[in-house]
Amino acid sequence: MGLSRPRKFSFMQQPPLWRLRLFCVAVTFEIEPSAFKTFVRRVRKQANDSLTLEPLCHWFDVLVADDLSARVFLYELYEDREAFDAHLRSAHFLAFDVEVTPMVVNKSVLFWRQDPGQA
Repeated sequence: MGLSRPRKFSFMQQPPLWRLRLFCVAVTFEIEPSAFKTFVRRVRKQANDSLTLEPLCHWFDVLVADDLSARVFLYELYEDREAFDAHLRSAHFLAFDVEVTPMVVNKSVLFWRQDPGQA
């Protein structure tokens, strides 16, 4: 229930995701404990909006910390960096960002890509 399911890829029909050379975004949030449930509901909507409205957003998982702390982890896969940059300019992301920023204590964003030397 905590995951937003992938929209496009079926592991039986597509090559493995690592072969597609997608752009990965990993975001960790620490949330004000009193806002945690509200934040999780809102970020799940954001994940669904991204998968529904952005054809180049291929995967968007929302996970919560197993230790019951107010931490949330996002795992997102985009076609490329340009697709992620378009995501950041989208109306639904801008509305999400304004709404949740007061709830966030700390946020870290890491970008990942496949080693360009791999075949």
